[in-house]
Amino acid sequence: MDFYYVNVDEAPELAAKFGIMSIPTLVLIKDGEEADRSIGALPEEQVKAFAQS
Repeated sequence: MDFYYVNVDEAPELAAKFGIMSIPTLVLIKDGEEADRSIGALPEEQVKAFAQS
């Protein structure tokens, strides 16, 4: 599993590509497709659960 941090101020085209309107936003990509999305701050345990979904 790989994790990436993107500064949307420095990469607005990437934010637009994924429709990021709120920060923070987590996007789970599986097999090249968006599988899930979470908007808003999450506790560490919920981030782990999200990543494993």
